[in-house]
Amino acid sequence: MTSLGFLYPEGTAADDYVRVEQLLGGGIRLHAVRAAPASVDASDPAAAAPDGPGPALTAVPVPPDGERLAPAVEELRLAGAEALVWAGPGFALRQEGAHAQVRALALAAGLPASSTSFAFAHAVRELGAERLAVAPVYGPELTERFARFLTAESGARVVSAPSATGAPAPADGLTALTELARAADVPEATAVLLPGTPLRTAAHLTALEQHLGKPVLTANQVTVWEALRLTDRRVNAPRLGALFTREPLVQMPADRPPPR
Repeated sequence: MTSLGFLYPEGTAADDYVRVEQLLGGGIRLHAVRAAPASVDASDPAAAAPDGPGPALTAVPVPPDGERLAPAVEELRLAGAEALVWAGPGFALRQEGAHAQVRALALAAGLPASSTSFAFAHAVRELGAERLAVAPVYGPELTERFARFLTAESGARVVSAPSATGAPAPADGLTALTELARAADVPEATAVLLPGTPLRTAAHLTALEQHLGKPVLTANQVTVWEALRLTDRRVNAPRLGALFTREPLVQMPADRPPPR
């Protein structure tokens, strides 16, 4: 049995993890715990990476630390979690800030750790996608930071990244998700990304890929895949999209553990 831990801020579609666990089949348990996050102003030079201050942003949730993190971590440890992923917009702290955030989380939890932002970058590399379309779920400032983060961490090029206008509309259901993805998709894109952990996408991944004719990566999907990656697990689950149908690059003998 492989147990995976997730910390998420308010607003995340945590019920998506239940659906993903069902689609993964037996042998894997997903434990999602809401953590009351701290908030930082991502335009604060002390919080952002040193590539210059960016446009002012609203407060960005970051994992709680120290004593405030302990109850959530203890709950995940009791559940046997082998890895921990923060389901939050670490990219908003820029590249260096996102790395520091994950290092602090790993140190506090004593577990391999990552975040949804790195999950997207690693998933893009896994698929070999070179040109990305990013659906409009963020305002202009966050959209720009996400695109820059993806380019820096994955090496792919963002060819389309429209910004959301006004308050984001709910995008539950296949029709709404398809419209959201098509708002960004362009012929040259080799994958479409739907960031934003409030989006409930687990039940619609294969349909989205059929509609668009290319791989689709969504926030909760890649977050779970990243936790599996941290534990060296590969799971063939076609209903979770192309990302979950990839074979390991090297087939290891059954009696030999995969390299870390």
